Amino acid sequence: MSPIKLLVLSNPAADHLRLLDRLPEPVDILAGNDPEFATAQAAGAEVILVGSSEGDLLRTTFPLAHNVRWIHSMSAGVEKILFPELVERPVPLTNGKGVFTNALAEFALASILFFAKDLRQLVRNQQAGQWKQFDIEVIRGQVLGIVGYGDIGRESARLARAFGMKVVAVRRRAALSNQDPDLERTYSPDGLREMLAICDYVLVTTPLTPETRGMIGESELGVMKTSAVIINLGRGPVIVESALIAALASRKIRGAALDVFDEEPLPEGHPFYGLDNVLLSPHSADHTVGWADLAMHVFIENFKRFRNGQPLLNIVDKKAGY
Repeated sequence: MSPIKLLVLSNPAADHLRLLDRLPEPVDILAGNDPEFATAQAAGAEVILVGSSEGDLLRTTFPLAHNVRWIHSMSAGVEKILFPELVERPVPLTNGKGVFTNALAEFALASILFFAKDLRQLVRNQQAGQWKQFDIEVIRGQVLGIVGYGDIGRESARLARAFGMKVVAVRRRAALSNQDPDLERTYSPDGLREMLAICDYVLVTTPLTPETRGMIGESELGVMKTSAVIINLGRGPVIVESALIAALASRKIRGAALDVFDEEPLPEGHPFYGLDNVLLSPHSADHTVGWADLAMHVFIENFKRFRNGQPLLNIVDKKAGY
C-alpha cells in the first residue's frame, strides 16, 4: 500500500499536531504555514488538513493541488474557505462539526442566566462593597427562540428544556423538526419575525451564507420585546451590526451576548465595548481547554475512513455553505 501524502496547513510546532502520530500508516506528513513551503508541496498532496486560521493559505495553495482528493477544515465554519475554485471542483470538504457543540450550548445557557440573574449588577455591588438587594428573573416558562437549528441549536434546546424553558426554532427545512421533543414549534425562515415577537431570548447559531447574511436587521429587532435578549454564537454578519448597536443603545431590546462580530478582533473603541447591556466574548465561547485535540480526533477518524474507502463524516454542502 503506497503512503497517502498529507499536507497540513498549520504551524508545524502546534501541540495538537502530535496526534498525527495516530494516523494509520503508511502516510507522508508535511506540515507548515509558510506560503513558499505550502505551494511547493501542493502538487503532491492527496489530503489537505486546514488549520483554524489558514483559510488564506488554502486559497493560495489549492490551484496547485492537482492531486488532492479530500480537504478537511479543523473549524466548523467554512465560509472563509469556500472560494469559487473549491466550490466548483468535486473535491469533498469536511469540517469540525460537533467539536464545539457542548461548549457553545453551555455558553448560550450561561448568557441567559447572566441576564436573568443580573450577574453584572452582582459583581458591581460586590466591587463597590455594597449590600443592595434586587429582584431577579426565573427562566422557567420563558421562551427561547433559536435561529439555525443544527447541532448547537439542538443541544441548546435540550439544556433550555431542562431549565423549564419553552423552545421554538427557525430552520430552513422546518419539517425536519416537526417531531422534535424539545421544540414547541418550528418556523420556516419566512416566519422569523413571527417567532422573534414571542421570544424572551433569541439564540443565533446559523452559519453565514448568502441567505443568512443580514437576516436579522432593524425590522427584525424592531418586533422583539423590549425585555428580550439576543445571543449570537453563529457569525457576526448574520445580524446587521449597525441595527443591533442602535437597538441596544436605545434600549429597544434589553441586551445582547455576543461571541462573533463583523470584524475580529473587535477594533479598539468599538461601540460594543461601551454598552453596559452587552456581554462580550472575544470569540472564546468555543475555546475550551483541549478543543484542538478534539478537532484532531474528528480528522483522524475521517482519515481512517478515507484510507478504507468508507463514507466521510461531516461532508460540507459547498453550494449551501455548511
